[in-house]
Amino acid sequence: MRIEFLADQANASNRLVVQLVSGDSMPAGIEPVLADGARAARFAGKAGQVHEGFVSRGGLLFRAVLAGIGEANGTGRSGSLEKAGAALTAKYLTSGETGLTLDLTGSGLGADEVAALLLGLRLRAWRHDAYRTRQSEDQKPTLASVQVIGAPKGAAQAWAREGAVAEGVEFARELVTEPGNVIYPESFVARCEARLAGTGLTLRVLGEDEMRTLGMGALLGVAQGSVRPPRLLAIVWNGGAPGAKPMAFVGKGVTFDTGGISLKPPAGMEDMKWDMGGAGAVAGAMLAIALRKAKANVVGICGLVENMPDGGAQRPGDVVKTMSGQTVEVINTDAEGRLVLCDALTWTQKEYAPSAIVDLATLTGAIIATLGNEYAGIFSNDDSLAGKIVAAGQACGDKLWRLPMGTTYDKMIDSAIADMKNMGSKFAGSITAAQFLQRFVDKGTPWAHLDIAGMVWADKAGATWDKGATGYGVRLIDRYVRDNCES
Repeated sequence: MRIEFLADQANASNRLVVQLVSGDSMPAGIEPVLADGARAARFAGKAGQVHEGFVSRGGLLFRAVLAGIGEANGTGRSGSLEKAGAALTAKYLTSGETGLTLDLTGSGLGADEVAALLLGLRLRAWRHDAYRTRQSEDQKPTLASVQVIGAPKGAAQAWAREGAVAEGVEFARELVTEPGNVIYPESFVARCEARLAGTGLTLRVLGEDEMRTLGMGALLGVAQGSVRPPRLLAIVWNGGAPGAKPMAFVGKGVTFDTGGISLKPPAGMEDMKWDMGGAGAVAGAMLAIALRKAKANVVGICGLVENMPDGGAQRPGDVVKTMSGQTVEVINTDAEGRLVLCDALTWTQKEYAPSAIVDLATLTGAIIATLGNEYAGIFSNDDSLAGKIVAAGQACGDKLWRLPMGTTYDKMIDSAIADMKNMGSKFAGSITAAQFLQRFVDKGTPWAHLDIAGMVWADKAGATWDKGATGYGVRLIDRYVRDNCES
């Protein structure tokens, strides 16, 4: 969706015109018939409320809209503004209108508030219609542009920043939405190479032979059942001080997960195309960081495999040797994400010596049982890092809830024949998965693990997304970098 800022109403060309309402305070100069109609419809200016009518202005008929943005001094102001913007898109995306004029005259919004409103509007507009061939005309998106008038000073610059984040979220959603026959390790890399070209990002790709030479037996063990060869993708942004240690984000990229020999039940297996949501979030966030020219050194690592159950697949009971030298007894081949991540974590530390590491993974069903689809889980060896990530999530709406770790849980993954098992008992599944990953984090390295299994895909529409891929994690990473890493 194209968004442009205009000097005044005279330059606007759309029949659909939106004015903002905070609480029950109507905009100055509004037509009495529109105001009376809104009150009769119990429109109270709440965030996300929309009321429309047709009015004559200057001899022309306009589709006049009132959009509620909530109380001016209410809590969660940015979230309310995003919700308000998204509500406009949800209502008018397929309305037949091709353009919308957003009249901010007299709204009192600051530049960052305008950017939040536009971010919600833009994010809710994203759809993936590439494979739809029989849509009726009234189902097809028509709204393609937004003209903003009456914006405060600095709004265009603020939107340029948030627009970069929107592009990152959209890219992550694209990767997560594509089916497994379209996005697999090689094509994930190719899609990133195409989309990230010209942004200033540097991409590095490790193939199967290189990973075998490095001793990545855990990652390769997951991949060996598939005809699709694995890849390790590094995306590097050097926008900070030369030589300064980068912040690292590592994403699980299981492009399709059957469970391997420990086969998943058929019902719902089609959803496992989004088991690469962590890698999708990392790739999307790196795009956002580059587009807004973040003044920080950041590296994003994506461990990319497909987990399939052919005759060459690893078996329950196999023992694999990781790049770190530690050995793992594979109890369940469906606990594969941690096997991918452990080698990716080791390589990241050896290659980039990061100041801190955050990994993102759709790792366990147990986290959904624990937190539902409201929060992602966070586990960490560093209270300061954990606090900063939680704060970033609270600020941008990618919510997190911290869960415990400890030596008692660690004992649950001790193996009788190897250094560890890849799975504990049926209890504390998310915690033992985090304990497993912690064994591959170098002493003294701040680390956090985000289990985002309940957040990357939605069965129903949310405030700023339709059913499907949410893009969770992109805004979280970007906000963390913005608040804690930029010089």
